[in-house]
Parts: sequence; C-alpha cells; structure tokens
Amino acid sequence: MNLRTGHLFWDLKSARQPIALMVLTMLLVLGSCTKVTETQPPNILWIVSEDNSAYLGCYGDSLATTPNIDKLAMEGHLYTHAYANAPVCSPARNTIITGVYATSNGSQHMRSYNPLSQVVRFFPEYLKEKRYYCTNNAKEDYNTNTPISKEVWDESSETAHYSNRDQGQPFFHVKNIHTTHESSIHDSIPSSELVHRPEAMAIPPYHPPTADIKHDWAQYYDRITQMDAEVGKLLKELEDSGLAENTIVFYYSDHGGVLARSKRYPFETGTRVPFIIRIPDKYKTWRPSKVGGKVARMISFVDLAPTMLGLAGIAAPDHMQGKVFLGEFKEEPSDYVHIFKGRMDERYDMSRAVRDKRFRYIKNYMPFRAYGQPLNYLFRARSIQSWQNEWELGNLNKIQSAFWESKPVEELYDLENDPWETENLADRPEYVSDLWRLRRKNLEWTKKIKDAGFIPEAELMERTKSTTVYDYLRSDGNNLEKIIQVAENVSLATRDSLPRIMEYLYHKDNAIRYWGATGLQILKSDAMGEIKSIKLALGDPSITVTNVLSEVLYNLGEREIARAKLIENLAHGDHYSRVHTLNIVDVLGLEDEKIKKAVVDFYKQNYENDRSRYDLRMVRYLCKKWKIEIDTGPEYKI
Repeated sequence: MNLRTGHLFWDLKSARQPIALMVLTMLLVLGSCTKVTETQPPNILWIVSEDNSAYLGCYGDSLATTPNIDKLAMEGHLYTHAYANAPVCSPARNTIITGVYATSNGSQHMRSYNPLSQVVRFFPEYLKEKRYYCTNNAKEDYNTNTPISKEVWDESSETAHYSNRDQGQPFFHVKNIHTTHESSIHDSIPSSELVHRPEAMAIPPYHPPTADIKHDWAQYYDRITQMDAEVGKLLKELEDSGLAENTIVFYYSDHGGVLARSKRYPFETGTRVPFIIRIPDKYKTWRPSKVGGKVARMISFVDLAPTMLGLAGIAAPDHMQGKVFLGEFKEEPSDYVHIFKGRMDERYDMSRAVRDKRFRYIKNYMPFRAYGQPLNYLFRARSIQSWQNEWELGNLNKIQSAFWESKPVEELYDLENDPWETENLADRPEYVSDLWRLRRKNLEWTKKIKDAGFIPEAELMERTKSTTVYDYLRSDGNNLEKIIQVAENVSLATRDSLPRIMEYLYHKDNAIRYWGATGLQILKSDAMGEIKSIKLALGDPSITVTNVLSEVLYNLGEREIARAKLIENLAHGDHYSRVHTLNIVDVLGLEDEKIKKAVVDFYKQNYENDRSRYDLRMVRYLCKKWKIEIDTGPEYKI
C-alpha cells in the first residue's frame, strides 16, 4: 500500500485474502471522501443587497420583518463584526473585486476612473482559470476605467445566471438587489401605504424626531422587508434547482445605510454590514461555528477575494491585502478593520478609521469640514432636508447639531456602551492608551498599504498620467511615506508647530506643501503671525495648494486677495482642482458679483460638454443657492 498526499495507491496482486479486499474497499471510499474538495469544488452564490445596515431580525432588530434572511442565519453562520472598508458603493466594490484596498489603487474617491495596474486583477479571473462559470447580475460599479473583459465574467447583465453553465461546471454567481438602495427613500410613499408605522420607529439619538425622519425610517424598513422577500426567492430557486447541497451561500450588504449619517460616513452605521454564510454538509469541515451560531471574527471586504480563491483551491496572490477567513486556506484573524473615506461626489473630505472589537477610532484629516456638507444625491431625501431645517432654526441639541458643525481631528467611541457613537472619548484621559494604540495602527496601515489619498486628487492625476496609481505608489521617488507622516503631523498641530508647518509650506513636493497649507487651516488664528509669508506663498504653481491658502487668508481677514485667487483658479484649474475651488467658494459663503460672474461664465462655456461632471454639479448647486437661473438641461446621474 502506498499513500501519497491523501490519495490511495494499492498493488491489487497483494489483495488475495477476503479481509484485504474489504480493507481495500473501505480505503477507496475514504480516499474518495478526502478528495471531495478537489474533484467537486463548491458553487458560490453571493446575494448582495445595497445600502443597508444590519437592520434585520436575526441581528436583534425588533422592528425588522425579515423571515427569509433570519432563516438563512439559522441554517448558517452570522458574522457580528463584518465591515465595508468604505461607506459608499464604488470604493467598497473596488476593494471587493480586487482584494486590494481602493486607497492602494487610487480609487478611494466616489467616483474615480483610474486604471488598474496589470498586477491587480479582478478576482473572478482566477476562478475562471479554474473552470468556474462566473456570472454577475448585474451591478458592477468598480470605480475604475479598466474594461470589464470576458476574462472577468462569462455573463454580466440583467439576465446573467448560473443555469447557463456547462453540465457539472462549478459556478460563482453574484446577484445584486437594488431594493434597499438610497434612492428608495427619495420618492416619499404616503404614510397610509407604509407597513411599518412612522410613529413606531426607534430614532437614533443624532436624528431629531421630525415627521419626515420618522417617515423615511419606516419607508426604509418596508424596503428591507421587500429585499428579504427577494432573498427568499433566490434561495428557493437554488433549492429547486437541486444545487443547494453543493453551493455555499453568502448574503451581505455592500455598505451601511441609508438615512443621513450612515452611507458615506465612517461610523458603524455606514460601514458595519450584515454578513451571513450557509455551508452545506458536504463542506461542513469549513464551518466557522455550529449551524445557527454567531461568528465574532472581524472581517472586511478586502478579505473576500482571497477567501473566494481559497474556497476554489487557489492560493491568493501576494498583492492581495486581505486575509482568508474560511476554508482550507484559513488564516489567523486580524484584531483590526481599516476604513477610509475620500471625496463623496462633488464634496471633498478625508477620514480614516480603525475598528477593533470594542472601539472605533476616526482620524479626520479635514476637520474644518462638517460631516453635513450639501450633496446633491444625499439631499434628495426629505429626512435630511428636515434635519438641516431644524439645524437652521436652532432646534437641535448638542448630539443632533454635531453633524452640521466642524469635526474634531480625532474621534474615539466605545461601541459596547455607545452603539450610536455619540460620545467622543478622544479627550478623556482614561482612554489615552486606546487612543494612542489606534492612532498608531492607523498610521502604520496607511504607510503599509501605500494610501493614495494623502496625495491631493488633482496632483495625483498629474503624477500618474503615464502610469497607474498602484504602480506609481510602488515606484522610487514618490515620497509617499514622508507625505503621510507630514499629514499626521499637521493633523495634530498646535501653535508650537507653526515653524515646522511653514517649512512644509515651502517644501519642493507639491503634496507636502498642500499639507502645510492644511496645517494652517487647522491652526486657524494661531497662524496670524505668518500672514505675510502665506500671502507670498499664493504664487505657488499648484492650484490645490493655493486653493487652501486662499481659504486660510480669507479667514484671517485677507479677503480681497483670497477672492481674486479663487477666481483665477476657477479659470485655470482642471476638473478636480475646480471642484475643490468651488467647494471653498461655498464654504466661505462667497456671493459677490465678481464670484458669481466667474462661476456663471465658466458654466456657460462648459455645460454642453458633459453635464455629469462634478464641477458643473457644484456650479448648479451654487446658482440655485444664489437664485440665479441657468440652463441646466436634463438631470444627469453620475
């Protein structure tokens, strides 16, 4: 007898006795069982709902009506600490499809269209090389202009389905459910038609209990119930096909949502997702808990690609940044999940977050921007309009007002005792060790994964005209680690930091000069002593740098020179620097005739070119605010 790597080889001539034949038969059966994952790789079904947090019965939400997902959780394994790495769809999906943080691809902004490096592939390509039939129905939205070739999906359409594969061919199928998307609360349903009652809603403490907020919460719960029914149909279809016993089912949402302060924001409500896996008996050795149990392991979307490859018997390539959390290639878990936020549509902001089992740490690199920046798409919901109206009327308490005010540089929340993240512990001395620990983890992570977000978007586009962001960040001479360290230094700046910040302002690297200017924004009036040098720095060749300096000077009382520079930048900038300029025009409340003329003239020269551009969206917002009528044409979606 000869055993080799789990396979049986036997010299049949030696099997002369009946007992030997019996042993041979038993060993052949056992040998075939050990090969099941090699000869019969599992089918994999992803059911992905959009924009919904874990507002489900199986997660303990008594308001939810979700019998199908609750049943799936009873038959499978419910993850209690599963996270989207970005609180919005495109950057989150870029991370999922590549197994690389979108910040490493230069794809952290919503939306960006940077090409992928040849090193970074869409993970279904690896599955197809293993003869998997890969189908996507139907949303892609991967935040890159790299084409979706036939090497990625066998089918990607509204009709794509695993039933079209060859007989016996394993499949990987993604079904996206749009029902709970943010747009589901844009058109208000009469309260009389809602199943969930507005008056019964449990309103988070950061929301004022207005009629519109109660209504939108109820409408959202109705959409979750409708989504649950769609999940039930997909599971029944799988069962009826006879394939359930060979199929591992994943259900999760692409990020949190959807009422304001969830989607787009680096809180629990924006990033924690429902995540359930059902594993049939054939693969029961891969089960992470008893059936119907809960799994406390921390996972995030960057872990999905290497895990799917592992289930198919493929070792993850070295460039993937996540950990395998299921199957034979399972790795030791991480104690931390990392989260990022960049530009959201037409509004710039930048935050990074770290979550461990108890705490969430948020570093705000643009603390002078409120969370509640006006966003065209977000503000279509009546609920956030009513919240803003209450703010403007002065009717909000401290917790409800925080969304509309400038942010702290650092936030620290104890999720065990403060699940809605309303009490910032960053300044509390008894939590200083946790603050420093998580601050350090954030800095280490940004350097390790080579976070592109620390280079301003317009500058990054200029640097990567002849290469990809991923490759540029891994080339010599990009200065990224120094840039990240400077950003960290200025984010924690005090009055004593002013000499160092002025050194940054005159550094040879544009990105470091940008962070020097940002440090002056953070210092506010403490920068007054350097006003002469700041005015001289307005001659900087980088529009991104002089945008920031214009805001600094305006706030220090130098309004005419700041206004003139912003008008100049609007005329000469590229798309991304213009969005930045227009953000500042709005934040400063500029609406004199010179500013208005410059904005309207720019629009008249450009609006026919592409009305979906974010700089033009900002112009339309400003003209509406100023009550200036312009030819906006049809509404374009980005």
